[in-house]
Amino acid sequence: MASAHQCYLVAFFVLGIWASQAMSRTLPEASMSEKHELWMAHYGRSYKDATEKEQRFKIFKSNVEFIEYFNNEGDKSYKLSVNEFADQSNEEFKASRNGFKTSSTRAVERTFSFKYENVSAVPSSMDWRKKGAVTPIKDQGQCGSCWAFSAVAAMEGITQLRMGKLISLSEQEVVDCDTGGVDQGCEGGLMDDAFKFIQHNKGLTTETSYPYKGVDGTCNTKKAATHAAKINGYEDVPANSEKALLKAVANQPISVAIDAGGSAFQFYSSGVFTGDCGTQLDHGVTAVGYGKSSDGTKYWLVKNSWGSAWGENGYIRMQRDVAAKEGLCGIAMESSYPTA
Repeated sequence: MASAHQCYLVAFFVLGIWASQAMSRTLPEASMSEKHELWMAHYGRSYKDATEKEQRFKIFKSNVEFIEYFNNEGDKSYKLSVNEFADQSNEEFKASRNGFKTSSTRAVERTFSFKYENVSAVPSSMDWRKKGAVTPIKDQGQCGSCWAFSAVAAMEGITQLRMGKLISLSEQEVVDCDTGGVDQGCEGGLMDDAFKFIQHNKGLTTETSYPYKGVDGTCNTKKAATHAAKINGYEDVPANSEKALLKAVANQPISVAIDAGGSAFQFYSSGVFTGDCGTQLDHGVTAVGYGKSSDGTKYWLVKNSWGSAWGENGYIRMQRDVAAKEGLCGIAMESSYPTA
């Protein structure tokens, strides 16, 4: 029969295990809560009440756990980070940031001329930033206007190549004034239709003249009538051909559509993105170059419109020359460029 002293020791031991387990459960919670408070302070985030804060904390916690698990999982060619979007669910994030509308009539309407068709040699790498044809990273905010940023970035590129000067052009003019068809401002649009609008409007004004607001507004026709740059049309890159896309990007920045719906894209931080993604095109970006990483992985250099804190100072390198003809995340499916 066990003595009272032995029973006391067993009880003390069991209590110690229970306390240790409780501590191991609560410490990460406290740590995560601390991370959330630091993150809020860093990004100047506040919530209307305790209920909203609790909801946002749960999403934040889930996202941080996903990011930490991913980064610790093994040898990856790219990393994720806890960025300003960490308290948004993936569905919320996609709804507010990804506004590309794929065209059901593209195959019928598309221009069949591709002026780079007969290009036989291209440089081994290209970075249009180094050639002065890319404006600083912009931020579309909580507005699905990625399509406007993609089209304007491509237009800024061709304008610099033709005129010899880099001009930051107005996305807000496109958001406010290009509303007659598929394009619907913060509700999404299509780069080809933006090019059509710019051509019909006989040009675009500067960002300084018509600054970005990040919300749908009424078209300022007076400002829209003042043109800082113009194009005479656009062409589509032959679909599902990274070789054709390479010829185009070797000659000018190109508007491309991608499937950017995954959490790995939301929290991409650095490296060559090789992640799992489909071909449900939902985001307009701009291919401004290509190259090869130190480990030999070929990539596309892509300018995004989610601010300079996202990715590699606002850019992402996406794996190039993949087995799928559509390219990684469908990057070779619906690309186009303005002509001038």
